[in-house]
Amino acid sequence: MSTPTRLTGPGPDSDGAGGPGLAAPGLPRRRRLPGLLLSRPATVISLIFLALLVLMAIFAPVLTAISGHDPYAFDEDAIDPSLGGLPIGPLGGISAEHWFGVEPLNGRDIFARIAYGARFSLSIAVLATVLTVAIAVLLGTVAGYAGGVVDTVIGRVMDFLMAFPSLIFMIAILSAVPQANRMVMLVTVLSLFGWPQLGRVVRAQAMSLRQREFVEAAVASGAGPFRIVFAEVIPNLSGTIIVVATLMLPQYIATEAGLSFLGVGVRPPDPSWGQMIAGAVQWSATNPMFFAIPGLFLTCTVLSCMVIGDHVQRIMARREGA
Repeated sequence: MSTPTRLTGPGPDSDGAGGPGLAAPGLPRRRRLPGLLLSRPATVISLIFLALLVLMAIFAPVLTAISGHDPYAFDEDAIDPSLGGLPIGPLGGISAEHWFGVEPLNGRDIFARIAYGARFSLSIAVLATVLTVAIAVLLGTVAGYAGGVVDTVIGRVMDFLMAFPSLIFMIAILSAVPQANRMVMLVTVLSLFGWPQLGRVVRAQAMSLRQREFVEAAVASGAGPFRIVFAEVIPNLSGTIIVVATLMLPQYIATEAGLSFLGVGVRPPDPSWGQMIAGAVQWSATNPMFFAIPGLFLTCTVLSCMVIGDHVQRIMARREGA
């Protein structure tokens, strides 16, 4: 008995209508994506900044060992008690010993806390984005492909979660469990309220793809729903997933910083950029560097992610319209 011929639509690496791709016709995406991303100076600068930031976060223990300062250690010799605990020296105590200066009152090294704060902020944002995408892609694809009661139930869950004022409920949930692991709680809460938006987009795309010829051909060849969803539908959603994920990452970085600023995110003594900004507000007039440095890192990180995400979105829109 001969095996039925499987008619497939354009895969995720192609540029046809079957799936959003990045490559020009006849060229694999892996050969085209670097060139496309590096086609704008702003994107190149953003990629370089994020690469350096990631390296700083990964090698934070090595860098702090080189600088000779622990992010949790107080340095009373770096502050002047007669000035109310302000750092000794200009620009918030910036010197060869303290590269970014020190915090008022306690003398903790700002560079060490920035490096370790990057670890917390990036880890939470990346893990929350991965979990959000996994939940949204799975439930959104199942709802869009299955339809009927399954679609109705999942759709109502999405509507229910999107009806909540998410920031207020994030604060309430995190405040209710102050002793829980903060990283786990932040990732869970961000994903819980973040997946319905992406889920709706994936659901709409899956509803469109289930009518395509390559899905019908897979059904005719005897493929089951599980195989169709994971082998046919989800791979052809890769463009949508990439675009939304790149735009979701900076949103989560900013949200984590906001929650830490409000005192319900990363808890002291663990460093967080939002927490550092909150502590710097009262010193903004007398020690502006304490406020400016974590604020600048947070702004540049979010801006870099948004620039890259915007460029990826333009690439996808241009390729889909080609």
